[in-house]
Amino acid sequence: MNIDRRTFLSSAALTATWTAVGGAEAMAATGAPEKKSLKIGFIPITCATPLIMAKSLGFYAKYGLDVELVKLPGWAALRDKAISGELDAFHMLSPMPIALSLGLGSAKVPMKLASIENINGQAITLSKSLIGKVKTAKDLKGLRLGVPFDYSMHNLLLRYYLAGAGVNPDKDVQIRILPPPDMVAKLSVGDIDGFLAPDPVNQRAVFEGVGYIHLLTSDIWQNHPCCAFAASAEFIEKNPNTFKLVNKAIIDAAHYAHGPEHRSEIARSISPKEFLNQPEPVVAAVLTGSFDDGKGGHLTVPNRIDFSPYPWHTYSYWILTQLQRWGYIKSTVDYEGVSKDVFLTDTAREIAKEVGFKVPDNNFETIKLMYDKFDPRYAGEYVAKQKRLFA
Repeated sequence: MNIDRRTFLSSAALTATWTAVGGAEAMAATGAPEKKSLKIGFIPITCATPLIMAKSLGFYAKYGLDVELVKLPGWAALRDKAISGELDAFHMLSPMPIALSLGLGSAKVPMKLASIENINGQAITLSKSLIGKVKTAKDLKGLRLGVPFDYSMHNLLLRYYLAGAGVNPDKDVQIRILPPPDMVAKLSVGDIDGFLAPDPVNQRAVFEGVGYIHLLTSDIWQNHPCCAFAASAEFIEKNPNTFKLVNKAIIDAAHYAHGPEHRSEIARSISPKEFLNQPEPVVAAVLTGSFDDGKGGHLTVPNRIDFSPYPWHTYSYWILTQLQRWGYIKSTVDYEGVSKDVFLTDTAREIAKEVGFKVPDNNFETIKLMYDKFDPRYAGEYVAKQKRLFA
């Protein structure tokens, strides 16, 4: 791995100490894992930072687990692995556990969202040929735009951004589903005009000189959820201690990643081939929030990506409103029932407290987005209002 000697030695020492001391304490509190060796699927993007660094910096070992990370090319492949049960747990897009649990676009598989891996961490990147031509969402009309999956925050946020400006995402643009590893190549040859993608895809387009950052998604919704750690209901039922320990490792890693003082170290540890396979400067630009925008500017946005693992039920309510708004859900939505079933917020709260982190005592908050506010108590009315006011 391309990690300097000091980082390697300190990480190795930390792992040994955590394995001997922290792992024993964690198992004493939780119980021995039913399954110590695990396979977890992931997509090579910075959204998976806590899940990846839990391997590279020893957090799984701290809790007595031996985890193999299985890199997958895209979300359709990951979904198929989840349905077949070939892997133990997954790095998923936040809407995916809801979609799988409801059987949207695939077989119905009860899936649980255990914790949020990252907040923010996405952007709209456009071809450099469009510099000076696109200033607002209205100017995206007629373009071909990529997103990584139907059931993704990327797709839902892009639709929200377009519709709020009067651009119909189903008629006025072409939204194409593309695996994140293919997006920069598609942009460079002109197959698409831009994408709303997870990082480091956006920064890689800047690095390669083929794209520029039009908008960070934090400007659409500050601190929105992006990706999550998830496992099937069947796996959790059979392996409750294992599930709690692996979720605890990822929550612990996410809180460590929240500290800006750790971001450069983390960038070094997750950039190598077996993980993100990206130049370290590209990953560091995303994690530190100090980056070139592809238009000749250099920006400093410390929370371009951030890590806050608490799975607010507000997130699931908003996701459900958008799945309903755009026709992915065609029936009446039981917001409370789906959220309680899929989002393991109470479990995440308990684990965070055990690890020593402060967490909210409630499951809901009102959020402000670019065009409106969302109060989950009035989710149904929110959908109706959006349809009246926006495209």
